[in-house]
Amino acid sequence: MSEQAKKTPRLLEKYQTEILSQLKENLGYKNVMEVPKLEKITVSVGVGDAKNEPNFFKIVMEDLALITGQNPVATKAKKAVSNFKIRQGEPVGCFVNLRKERMYEFLDRLISIALPRVKDFSGISDKSFDGRGNFSLGIKEHIIFPEINYERVDKIHGLNITITTTAKTDKEAYELLKSFGFPFKKKLKN
Repeated sequence: MSEQAKKTPRLLEKYQTEILSQLKENLGYKNVMEVPKLEKITVSVGVGDAKNEPNFFKIVMEDLALITGQNPVATKAKKAVSNFKIRQGEPVGCFVNLRKERMYEFLDRLISIALPRVKDFSGISDKSFDGRGNFSLGIKEHIIFPEINYERVDKIHGLNITITTTAKTDKEAYELLKSFGFPFKKKLKN
């Protein structure tokens, strides 16, 4: 194995050494196993324009693979919808589920590199928690990721990022993400 393959991601190491004990103390848990942790990160893209532009879907799949470091899975229409001019079986999007090391590496790049590159960035709203400790984030431009070559981009598309945690409440998930360095605008009200 190469030296890079053995290296633990920075945020995973931070979680194991600092965040775990800090959250245990702050949230009043008696056991370390009760402390919330990241389960997976899902990155998805909807491609409604794939019908008009045949190469667009292929480009989106390649971009998502570059951003996440994992091949995406295509999602197809389950049934035909005449109002949207979609036939059954046509591609309507793609997604990637990131777990373990890749999840922490993606989160690190998102927090430290990609989000600061967003135009007029003033922090992430804390209103996107689902009530069960999961957080969703919409990104309007995929070009904020450094893996994307600007010269190759014909059309800018957005991404949906869902962070699934083992937290039981939004407050626990907020504390977990905040300890990773998520740039929230203000403190969660609860």
